[in-house]
Amino acid sequence: MTIGEMNQRERAILVGCGLKADEANLDSSLDELARLADTAHAETVARVAQLRDQYDPTWLIGKGKAEEIARIVEEKAIDLAIFDQELSPRQLARLEDLIPCKVIDRTQLILDIFAMRARTKEGSLQVELAQLEYTLPRLIGRGKELSRLGGGIGTRGPGEKKLETDRRHIRRRIHELKRELERVRKHRQLHQSRRRKMEIVQVALVGYTNAGKSTLLNRLTGADVLEEDRLFATLDPTSRFLELPSGEKVLLTDTVGFIRHLPHHLVAAFRSTLEQVKEADLLVHVVDQSHPEAMEQMAAVERVLRELEADHIPALTVFNKQDRAREEVLSAEGESISISALEGKDLELFKEKMDRMLHAVQVQGSAEIPVSNGEIISHLYQMADVIRSEVTGLTMKIDFRLPRRRYERMPPEMKACIRKVY
Repeated sequence: MTIGEMNQRERAILVGCGLKADEANLDSSLDELARLADTAHAETVARVAQLRDQYDPTWLIGKGKAEEIARIVEEKAIDLAIFDQELSPRQLARLEDLIPCKVIDRTQLILDIFAMRARTKEGSLQVELAQLEYTLPRLIGRGKELSRLGGGIGTRGPGEKKLETDRRHIRRRIHELKRELERVRKHRQLHQSRRRKMEIVQVALVGYTNAGKSTLLNRLTGADVLEEDRLFATLDPTSRFLELPSGEKVLLTDTVGFIRHLPHHLVAAFRSTLEQVKEADLLVHVVDQSHPEAMEQMAAVERVLRELEADHIPALTVFNKQDRAREEVLSAEGESISISALEGKDLELFKEKMDRMLHAVQVQGSAEIPVSNGEIISHLYQMADVIRSEVTGLTMKIDFRLPRRRYERMPPEMKACIRKVY
């Protein structure tokens, strides 16, 4: 069942459980869960929160609180209970036995949204893999577990088609998906290899979901990417060429938005897509500076970049939505700029800043190449910005400049001709 086929929004109760030491984050995490529920087209009709010294291994929350939730569900005719923390198979089974409605957790909600948003074949495969790997251990020892798969939130993607089968079939499907995604990954690597040979400078837009990456890409390049004030409005990456003030053309890619507690199933399934971030010459970290928890969102993005081993790539922090910003000024390590993606003059300033940064992460060098080796000379002209060249006898001396990452990928036979790098 798709969103369009649903007659009405499901009525949901949100359940937050946090440790007393982390009390300050409980309300904001539930606020974000409410936005995720809205993105999945659920109506939040109740919220319950509990602070504990430690999580209950059987119920997550206390049994008394679970019984209270069951009463609220009956009184308010609630269809769906969404827990903010990931539930273990044991906790999920116990809660489903007690609470008279569907029970899902934050991970399953995010997976459901991804299933709804995926448009490309690769995106659909990645989401299905993540959902099946999440679901498999939660099928063990459950009796009425499949009766809740009649439709709605928590059942999209492979739900209607695959989860009625036994675990052996699911394992076989997981194996098939991994093989298919490996073929897609090799195809992507071919495209990536061609881009490297063409020496295209790549810039990746990264950031928390709903920070304004798609808006920025649309305004800069005229792309037609969906813009919507919802979390994970766009899922599949989009790339467009952008000409900088210096005249250089770069490939600008809008990547999937990050979020706190991004399910590890998704990070693993989307690793091949996210690996294009690692190929970038520059990361543009877009931050919604109007959000009250902008700094926490920045930290969440930086954690994912570390997990992807992309935190070493030069980054420009773009504090977006300046027109709605709070009074306090945010700061970031390294280069940053404050803009509104809706203002033309701000976009020009941003492009100039990006242009300067790309040149700042460049190296200069001097090469001496025999004039008879026209292939290497031609390749160097393609790879680098040649500052000057002169021929002395049988040797051509070339002074050049190029991005450091491109220099590191330079063929060994070309590096052998370089006499000086600074």
